[in-house]
Amino acid sequence: MVFHTDTRMLFNSYLFVFAFLPFTVIIYHLLRRAGLYKTSLAVLSVMSFVFYAYNHPAYLIILLFSILSNHLISKGILHFTNAGHRKGLLAAGIVVNIALIFYFKYFHFVVDNANRILQTNFHIENIALPLGISFFTFQQISYLVDSYRGETKDYNFIEYVAFVSFFPQLVAGPIVLHKELIPQFRNPVKKVDSDMLAHGIYIFAAGMFKKVIMADTLGLAVDWAWSNLALLSSLEIILVTITYTFQIYFDFSGYCDMAIGISKMFGLTLPQNFNSPYKATSILDFWKRWHMTLTRFLTQYIYIPMGGNRKGTFRTYTNILIVFLISGIWHGANWTFILWGILHGIAQVLNRIFEKTWNKCHSAFQWICTFCFVNVMWLLFRAESIGQAASLLKRIITMRAFTISQAFTSNFCLKEIDSLLQLSGSLYQQTIARIDGFYMWLMLLFSLVICLNAPTLHEKNFKPTVSKALGASVLLFWSIISFEGVSAFLYFNF
Repeated sequence: MVFHTDTRMLFNSYLFVFAFLPFTVIIYHLLRRAGLYKTSLAVLSVMSFVFYAYNHPAYLIILLFSILSNHLISKGILHFTNAGHRKGLLAAGIVVNIALIFYFKYFHFVVDNANRILQTNFHIENIALPLGISFFTFQQISYLVDSYRGETKDYNFIEYVAFVSFFPQLVAGPIVLHKELIPQFRNPVKKVDSDMLAHGIYIFAAGMFKKVIMADTLGLAVDWAWSNLALLSSLEIILVTITYTFQIYFDFSGYCDMAIGISKMFGLTLPQNFNSPYKATSILDFWKRWHMTLTRFLTQYIYIPMGGNRKGTFRTYTNILIVFLISGIWHGANWTFILWGILHGIAQVLNRIFEKTWNKCHSAFQWICTFCFVNVMWLLFRAESIGQAASLLKRIITMRAFTISQAFTSNFCLKEIDSLLQLSGSLYQQTIARIDGFYMWLMLLFSLVICLNAPTLHEKNFKPTVSKALGASVLLFWSIISFEGVSAFLYFNF
């Protein structure tokens, strides 16, 4: 395996694994054990800023502005006793956050669509999207609302900075609430919790495997297919849709696992963000399992304040559609994301309307329907335009061809697995030769088995064992020697 050099610092990089992470964990624990609480948070915040700014230093200015402005507004909300003033400040804070995310994420999209509708020719330069802006903006909106509710009175500035900037969850979640993290900062630390450290390494190793070995391998096939859409047969479009379904799961779930694992190395616990979402037997069930912290935010800070299900059936369904429209917009500035959110909202409403009938169906039928719907929605999610998604779906329905090209299937081959299996001799090689796309079928089957059968990694009764230590070591070693450049996480784009 050839070791590549790359100047970027993400979780799946040599610089992060061998330098940044161990240094930050060690210095943090030394300061905590010395009783230097505020100093430890200050150092953790500085290191988080270094991590954030390493690839794009200019982004740090935006993050710092967001943190300072939101902290000042939250303190103002707590300071005023007049309800009108407090509501006004809350509204102003939300507007500032929405304006920030609108400018960097949606302004170009709005101008482009206005040009098409009005037949104008306004031109703006491409606006770079700061990493994690969707995540840290929502996180701070939740903090402002909680300040309005009087839940953040005891927190100081350094605790707020550490809460927002904490690097494991800064750029791609989970979306953490203040009550889940700041009280943990305050817990006294007399010694390093070895069990928690071991648990963190174990989860980090599993997340690294999901990202580097699973998601990045599947991503090669997806990227090749999207570069050669005109050449794809109907069967290949189906296969690449399924491949992307697994890629986005392993990519985002892998990031969240690594974030949770890293946090445990600091003695901190982040909320779970995935609970085997592809086991879901309905769309209602799917959104209780997929990106759980986003679902929680949308429920607690948008759906319930709008009335939730307390104002009649029609209002309930309207609120659901609004929430999923916001979810689609949150994911990106493209009509594909907006339609994706709307269709998921419609599916939620239909699921509720026909819930009794649906519950009478066999669980296997429920799972197949749900999984197929999720796959089609991911095709729309990945497409560059609604027209492109519609064209691909049309080609699937018309069943133009059932061929699978070697150019497509070759992207699934893992060199490490291939080298090991070839040691079995000619019988194995003859078996591979007889099965077209052997590695593709192996990879997709393995992905399905993991998604449907692998237990959650966040069980509370974790006990370090020799087998778990060996397993984590193998996954980490395999992942590290498989670094080929540093591939960004898919949700960095959202």
